[in-house]
Amino acid sequence: MKAWRYSEYGGVEVLKLESDVPLPEPADDQVLIKVFAAALNPIDYKRRLGFLKSIDSPLPIVPGYDVAGVVVKVGGEVKQLKVGDEVYGDIIEKAFDGPKQIGTLAEYTVAEEKLLALKPKNLDFEQAASIPMAIETAYEGLERARFSEGKSILVLGGAGGVGSFVIQLAKHVFGASKVAATSSTAKLELLEKLGADLAIDYTKENFEDLPEKFDVVYDAVGQNDRAVKAVKESGSVVSIIPGPPVDRPAFHFVLTSSGEYLKKLNPYLESGKIEPMIDPKGQFPFHKVKKAFSYLETTELLERSSCIRFLKNC
Repeated sequence: MKAWRYSEYGGVEVLKLESDVPLPEPADDQVLIKVFAAALNPIDYKRRLGFLKSIDSPLPIVPGYDVAGVVVKVGGEVKQLKVGDEVYGDIIEKAFDGPKQIGTLAEYTVAEEKLLALKPKNLDFEQAASIPMAIETAYEGLERARFSEGKSILVLGGAGGVGSFVIQLAKHVFGASKVAATSSTAKLELLEKLGADLAIDYTKENFEDLPEKFDVVYDAVGQNDRAVKAVKESGSVVSIIPGPPVDRPAFHFVLTSSGEYLKKLNPYLESGKIEPMIDPKGQFPFHKVKKAFSYLETTELLERSSCIRFLKNC
């Protein structure tokens, strides 16, 4: 099969499009997926640069965590999915714990059934592929922070891939009493569209100086030292990017991928209450994966912690 692989760590130049990569065989608890779309996240380029070298799978590696496609073969212990099902998910359960050697930048990939869900009927493959890691990270963080109906939240990096879902989930799934979020000037309108009650321009004001404090601060940009100044005494700060050590209740976590999260959130996606934010400049055909990585690694995109969509097998 065709797949993008790298046999050494480094810049985009180490990526090679190969046409003779062996087709993976699904284990008993896995399915084989014909990939129709995949997405890149910041962890993909960090892994390629060797940041995960000490715990990574052996080289060569096919990168990619997020996928949307069609099941073409099922393992003997698969209970719910069947051939022909349109599915999506983050196929690597532990992002920093021996991630798979064969990811999603290939014509076919394998994934455990427990990491997948049926693709929302109203979304195309490209939209679905852009969702899993970001929305699961947003959801797990809110769960870990014990966020619940009637509580207030401040989202740092609200226009980013994870932050945009945190706003929507807090508002429409968890029943937040108030959602505040930060972004650059150009993204303030987007924050309001997503459901933020208070959009804060971080280029003009310091969120920690607000008189109002919040039950939860969700830090998607690595500013937990400032975030703790905006949380209530009884509140908590949840961060997905390690920051300076702090004294107040703040914690960092790494996503454990789960298809159960996606199944739980599918009704909200299908009803339109939650929508993926697609960057029109961030979609690339399969043969331009190097450009997709380069786009992902631009300063502007990193500030938004967004992911890249690219089209394939369409």
